[in-house]
Amino acid sequence: MEPYQLYLIIKSLHIIFMVAWFAGLFYLPRLFVYHCDTFGPNGEICDKIGNERFKLMERRLFKQITTPAAILTLVSGFFLITIQGFPWLIENKWMHYKIAMIVCLMGYHFYIGYYAYLFKIEENRKSRNFFRIINELPVVALIVIVLLAIIKPNLAI
Repeated sequence: MEPYQLYLIIKSLHIIFMVAWFAGLFYLPRLFVYHCDTFGPNGEICDKIGNERFKLMERRLFKQITTPAAILTLVSGFFLITIQGFPWLIENKWMHYKIAMIVCLMGYHFYIGYYAYLFKIEENRKSRNFFRIINELPVVALIVIVLLAIIKPNLAI
């Protein structure tokens, strides 16, 4: 296999893993919005079956899809950078911004994982509107990351 073919295979896998990761980042806060509907105005559980169903869905989504996809995205991205070489990384300033956005996304990933835990132990105090708002954050990150990766602007740091 030619080195460039290997690079393209890893890049393809990187994109596939990224899509799976973002699917989880988009869907988990949406589940939180619906999960909030299982609680009454004073925080009491009004729909026990729905509450348990959402806890199960949130746990599975986060632990079985979103987190493994995040890890595979990061590992494949690391291999892509390794193949390009350290001098390439230093020269391509747009990649520094992309990496910064990915660090922010990892923070967001753990942030929504924390809320999945709070729902699990029935300690969430945030409203459905809060989760509607934070649900938009990965959209902004995705736009910035895709634009950086496709356009590769010559940025100064």
